Amino acid sequence: MECIMEKNRSLCTCTYEPCGRKHKCCECLHYHRKNGELPGCYFSAEYERTYDRSIANFLRMHRK
Repeated sequence: MECIMEKNRSLCTCTYEPCGRKHKCCECLHYHRKNGELPGCYFSAEYERTYDRSIANFLRMHRK
């Protein structure tokens, strides 16, 4: 499948600039899943800015 980076760019909420997987959703998902995390697009802007991609942080966000 061909990556649609232009469309991904308009939807990506990740603020971590040096990331080489930015706008490459399939690579981003595999990377974070391998590390027991979720990608930044799963988080609100407030929580995304912490760069804490842990599932525990995701659950904290939803308990608020």
